[in-house]
Amino acid sequence: MNMKLCFVLAALTAASIAAFAQETPAAPANPISASEKGFYGIVSGYVVAAAQKMPEENYSFKPTPDVRSFSQLVGHVADAQYFFCSTATGDANPMKAIEKTKTAKADLVAALQDAVAYCSKAYAGMTDAQGSQTVKFMNFNLARLTMLSINTAHTDEHYGNMVTYLRLKGIVPPSSEAPPSPAQK
Repeated sequence: MNMKLCFVLAALTAASIAAFAQETPAAPANPISASEKGFYGIVSGYVVAAAQKMPEENYSFKPTPDVRSFSQLVGHVADAQYFFCSTATGDANPMKAIEKTKTAKADLVAALQDAVAYCSKAYAGMTDAQGSQTVKFMNFNLARLTMLSINTAHTDEHYGNMVTYLRLKGIVPPSSEAPPSPAQK
């Protein structure tokens, strides 16, 4: 009887350990850069969706005279994507002046999507080891991954502005929409 009890306990212990091991996902090879990439994907998706959601006639909207119009805000975010991500990768900035040269919704949405695609490549190619290398930014030596983090924070900051503009126009921002039900996915 004692032997049977020991066998049962050993079997239960082994089954528990095996179940726990299956539930614990393996850590990604580059957990820090993978985390940054994941959060950027969410934030940049919301910014693009907000730009798409705002009607063309509201692209010139300014909540007050002393702030950017919605179109200028979208252009600014696109310009900043190129600036921060090219700084992080060490490449020359491929695009400039979107905020000052584009006003039509279609042009701005396309420019923002292109800028997000450019940055998505920078995030996808960044490893934790590369991310620890430094670049110059405003007379500081910052880690490449910190530059990408600044980009994510800047994008999120201006998504907050976009949310305000959308709400002032009676539009529910993308991050406040009900998620699709499992059947709709």
